[in-house]
Amino acid sequence: MATMNVSLPDELKEFVDSRVSEDHYSSSSEYIRELLRAEWAKQRLRRELVTGFSSENWTTWDQGEHDRLRAHIESRAAESDPE
Repeated sequence: MATMNVSLPDELKEFVDSRVSEDHYSSSSEYIRELLRAEWAKQRLRRELVTGFSSENWTTWDQGEHDRLRAHIESRAAESDPE
């Protein structure tokens, strides 16, 4: 495993420390790795969506499908919102 040192302003360091403590991470490195994995997964999903939307098999969604997807995304975002 490679090592990377990152400088943070005091405010961000305090935020990371609070997440580690409140969310029961074993270290700030574990917390940062989780954030990076989530970002990596988000980027992969975006690429897959762009590929899918660009394919010749793509069909137009009706409004109901759009509304169901939006509700699903909003509920997932609300579940992960720390506030």
